[in-house]
Amino acid sequence: MKWKGGRRGGRIEDRRGMKSTAVGGGLGVAVLGLIGYLVFGIDPETTQKVASQFGGAGQQERGEVGTPEDEAGVFVDVIGSNINDVWSSAMSGYRPPNTVLYTQGTNTGCGYGQAAMGPFYCPADQTVYLDLTFWKQMETQLGASGADFAKAYVIAHEFGHHVQTLTGASQKVRQAQQSARSKAEANRYGVALELQADCYAGVWAANASAASNGRVSLEEGDIGEGLETASAIGDDALQRRAGQNVNPENFTHGSSAQRKEWLLRGYRSGNPDSCDTFAEL
Repeated sequence: MKWKGGRRGGRIEDRRGMKSTAVGGGLGVAVLGLIGYLVFGIDPETTQKVASQFGGAGQQERGEVGTPEDEAGVFVDVIGSNINDVWSSAMSGYRPPNTVLYTQGTNTGCGYGQAAMGPFYCPADQTVYLDLTFWKQMETQLGASGADFAKAYVIAHEFGHHVQTLTGASQKVRQAQQSARSKAEANRYGVALELQADCYAGVWAANASAASNGRVSLEEGDIGEGLETASAIGDDALQRRAGQNVNPENFTHGSSAQRKEWLLRGYRSGNPDSCDTFAEL
């Protein structure tokens, strides 16, 4: 993937290396118990539920805001800026999310966040939280690709959750889950939300080059790396890796086949209107 030399937005808050303590009586442990092995973080509704149960977040630590100068930090800034440029063109009234880099744990508007959650988006403070060690875990522990596009896919997925907050899709899913007649029905709404975020990641990938005059663009093999990652982090693949029987009723993000399908659908169309995952519930 080509990205060096891309525009930097300078909106990254870097909390890496800062010590943080969970606020609210063990919130971090409670969150981990709820999310299990979710990949690409907590969905927007779960974060709000957990925060309300445990009183939300406490005092926020503050890191330096700008562009971190290490390569990983610059990568996040360039990719995030490009994603914002794509969505600013595609969506009227788009407002960029905040982005926070952290190590191990940090306080958020949705409670205490830990690296074990994976990357996640908090709708309460409209912020994407990234512990960059997840990229290595994704490759070494989950069998996903370690290529740059696979890492960018992670970021674009979380920005997709921000888009869903702006469009109201996340709020509608929460309402639908509250009135669902069963856990399986509620889970289907959550899966549709996650698959839409995958599709939005594909939409970004299709438009990355045009939004950056070619400074950020996919190269040969990148989509294949993304599909490899989508397959590795499907719920069925993760259940098998954990030694469990595949149980679609417990899916939270979609099967390997579904995640690949929606990432590719967004990429092939380049149009957010192609990402109506809820129509196929």
